Amino acid sequence: MVKNRADGSEPQARLLDALRVPAGAVDLSKYDTRATTGFEGTKDDGKVALEQLGAEVSDWQERLFAEGRKGGDRSVLLVLQGMDTSGKGGVIRHGAGLMDPQGLRITSFKAPTPAEKRRGFLWRIRQALPGPGMIGIFDRSHYEDVLIARVRNLVAPPVWNRRYEQINEFEAELAASGITLLKCFLHISPEEQKERLAARLDDGTKHWKYNPGDIDERRHWPAYAEAYEAALEQCNGPAAPWFVIPSDRKWYRNWAVTTLLLETLRDLDPQWPAADFDVQAEKARLATT
Repeated sequence: MVKNRADGSEPQARLLDALRVPAGAVDLSKYDTRATTGFEGTKDDGKVALEQLGAEVSDWQERLFAEGRKGGDRSVLLVLQGMDTSGKGGVIRHGAGLMDPQGLRITSFKAPTPAEKRRGFLWRIRQALPGPGMIGIFDRSHYEDVLIARVRNLVAPPVWNRRYEQINEFEAELAASGITLLKCFLHISPEEQKERLAARLDDGTKHWKYNPGDIDERRHWPAYAEAYEAALEQCNGPAAPWFVIPSDRKWYRNWAVTTLLLETLRDLDPQWPAADFDVQAEKARLATT
């Protein structure tokens, strides 16, 4: 597994490098959905490793939050995309659950309302961006407008084709404003999705998760794969690269995304803000009370 060195420096192998999508054409069939890239160990080891990330990721989050409260302008936006049952909610529950809720902003994007459609596809995204010091998490995102919109012919091809460049410009704008994007595609196989849907049908406590429409979308699997490949290929610039997360193994998916977030926070290296008051004078005042 990826660990810090004893001296506290960065590990030699970073998951940010291992899971980053290279520039150029993308063929998702070449990515192993059951891989455990960067981790050597069992499922139980993975669950323990995730818990062990908690203290450090929480510390970095608090530093970023404190920086934002004292005039800093940096934040992080974790974008989670994937086919139905790929585990976006699971990542949020297990990864974000390690952090302080006051420093998180979680947004789940559903089908846009008529009012949102009239304002342009990026309008509602802008309303949900994390403020200074915050970690924002998107369960689905602006990429739905080049995914389901493309597969389901919700807009004409010239419209969704223009959106790739609009997305690139938008993400470059975010990066320039101090928002670090971490875009994760949770990659599962159709066989794994079928098993997860069947498990929901077999368990009465999970019927609330089941959506009959998932079967309809499943029939469009090749078209969705093609749409994802296009999005990963065309919107994969230096300011906002994509990461493919093997997600057939839930425990690995949760550990991997949380590790990517931790490494991103380490790179930002937020520092505790210096006191904007005379500490010794305040100690003296306190002593007299």
